[in-house]
Amino acid sequence: MDKLFKPQRDIAKDEIKGIKWESLESVDQLHNLVKNSKLTTKVIFKHSTRCGISRMALNNFERNYEELNQNVTYYLLDLLNNRDVSNAIAEELKVAHQSPQVIVLKDGLVIHTESHHGIDIKKIQQLNK
Repeated sequence: MDKLFKPQRDIAKDEIKGIKWESLESVDQLHNLVKNSKLTTKVIFKHSTRCGISRMALNNFERNYEELNQNVTYYLLDLLNNRDVSNAIAEELKVAHQSPQVIVLKDGLVIHTESHHGIDIKKIQQLNK
């Protein structure tokens, strides 16, 4: 019943547990994230709160999460509220828009991207060992 009266952004936050997510909500924040990926690996999860496949992929991602490396920062991009950020990712990082989608940045570059059923946190954790 609560979900009937909550904004989509709050519903999205309720759905995610385990990983300490940072919200990705602006193009300026994206630019800083890319720049700071030279210091620590950044993972962006593009999530549509109205999509069952996206919800399933996010749940699988979280279910298999193990905190193996402190040098990774995870960002959640709510596509319904921040489509401009997704468009900037496509344009500036040359990563075609998909949803759900995971993008891994290291040293200012995209080192991994996957979408839909191919999203696997274990692959991402292997990249950062």
